[in-house]
Amino acid sequence: MKNKKLIIVVTIILLVIVFSFIFKDKILKIMYPKTYEEIVSIYAEKYNVEENLIFAVIKAESNFDENAVSHKSAIGLMQIMEETADDIATTYGIDIDFDNIRESVANVQNNINIGTKYLEVLLDKYGNKEVAVAAYNAGIGTVDNWIEKDIIKADGSDIENIPYKETNNYVRKILRNYEIYQTIYD
Repeated sequence: MKNKKLIIVVTIILLVIVFSFIFKDKILKIMYPKTYEEIVSIYAEKYNVEENLIFAVIKAESNFDENAVSHKSAIGLMQIMEETADDIATTYGIDIDFDNIRESVANVQNNINIGTKYLEVLLDKYGNKEVAVAAYNAGIGTVDNWIEKDIIKADGSDIENIPYKETNNYVRKILRNYEIYQTIYD
């Protein structure tokens, strides 16, 4: 009786392993989708930001839940704070309804537009994904302070030294997501 159970368990494990190997790409594409691809493509091209980086941010920020709201009141797919949306939209002439900013930021098109523009600004400022993504999470002032105090390097080569645990984990998650998107879609 014990041998029969053992054979059944081993068989199930082997089937799962074989199934996972055969359908690995399909499983990964389910776990790492490109939902909202048309919108992401528009703003990736407009702002010269890699699509896979945008998808990596969306995956980490909201897991593609357009109704996501963080404990700090960040909104939507790319988890944009109202103040950040207001600043980016005003500075770069993005047309949103400032009288109803919360609803405007919750709109998928606006959210991806503003979030991608913000990524472009950060990428231009810092010149690398690692530090730009850290600033997306912790804020420009915080990251500038870390660089000024030589806590992290401006080139992102020692990103593991980020002192905020949340931001440290966030950057690692984004970079891992980005690599996975690069692997399965490119």
